[in-house]
Amino acid sequence: MRVPAFRRPAAGPPWQRGDVTAVLVIDDEPQILRALRINLRVRQYEVHTAGNASEALELAAKHPPDLVILDLGLPDLDGIEVIHGLRGWTDAPIIVLSGRADSTDKVEALDAGADDYVTKPFGMDELLARMRAVTRRMSADNDAPQVRLGDLVVDLAAKRVIRQPRPRPGRDEEVAASTENTSAANTSDIRLTPTEWHLLEVLLRNPGKLLSQQQLLAEVWGPGYADATGNLRLYMAQLRRKLEPDSARPHWLLTEPGMGYRYQPDPDDA
Repeated sequence: MRVPAFRRPAAGPPWQRGDVTAVLVIDDEPQILRALRINLRVRQYEVHTAGNASEALELAAKHPPDLVILDLGLPDLDGIEVIHGLRGWTDAPIIVLSGRADSTDKVEALDAGADDYVTKPFGMDELLARMRAVTRRMSADNDAPQVRLGDLVVDLAAKRVIRQPRPRPGRDEEVAASTENTSAANTSDIRLTPTEWHLLEVLLRNPGKLLSQQQLLAEVWGPGYADATGNLRLYMAQLRRKLEPDSARPHWLLTEPGMGYRYQPDPDDA
């Protein structure tokens, strides 16, 4: 079966305007479709459901989704092919929902363009949290953000990591919010190598998104380093030593064993 080619709708998707509402759920299990339809509609989402790939791609063209929840084991087409079909015209977040526990399937889905992966059986709270995480990533201003990691401020525009302690309670009026008004005595730069910086920037520009090892290696080192997982582990360890309060128990730069890495922002900083 050939995946139909669809044109991107002229109007930008609602997540670019900050109001994610339309969710397309693709699964061949009627009970899961029903459960997700009920739970998401209660939370004010517009929900469309499809039990196979053909129906899903037709629905996506007719009602462009803001977010897709996709099962890989569809009766007429593998879910990986559906991801490829959707990625040909939409950047809407895709969360894979599947009973396949093999990390190879997860990595293949992520490399095809999925944003996250939830294994069945799953809890509704977990799925909703993953939806919020990928939504934050898509709605974030990626032009020149500043990212707060505890007492550190990562300025992606200036390419600086500045140690800037948070104002103590009761002193908000005394401490200016901008780095220009922070005394030099209270701030200091953390030096990163070009490779460390590139790796950190890729992670921070994708908050909450699980990035596979292959994605990171291709983005940071290039196509000739697909098997250089040792490089990735080394540089992640170096970043954690420089940025995490406890590198052995990372708070922001997380490992998903056998799959990849993600930057998990604090709820207050998302």
